Amino acid sequence: MSDKKTTPKMIEEMYSLIASLKSANDCRDLFSDMCTNKEIEQMAQRIEAARLLLEGKTYNQVIEETDISSATLSRVSRCVQYGNGYSKFLKQSYGENK
Repeated sequence: MSDKKTTPKMIEEMYSLIASLKSANDCRDLFSDMCTNKEIEQMAQRIEAARLLLEGKTYNQVIEETDISSATLSRVSRCVQYGNGYSKFLKQSYGENK
């Protein structure tokens, strides 16, 4: 799936651009230009699924609440358990006990 014309430098520059955003409105403006509405919805769905998993919800409960596919939920779950982002940032955003 890697595009040979997409370089590691380009990816790092994208991360730096995103990291430079100062507000949710800035993020909304950039992502509305970069992504389709469907892509934004799917990212939001994954974040919600991760949040629900961190709250202790079961796969069935998460699927019922988000309508996420079981394959995508499995990937989100692996990332919650072994990844670097969801747990770290959702706990910061929603607090350790939420």
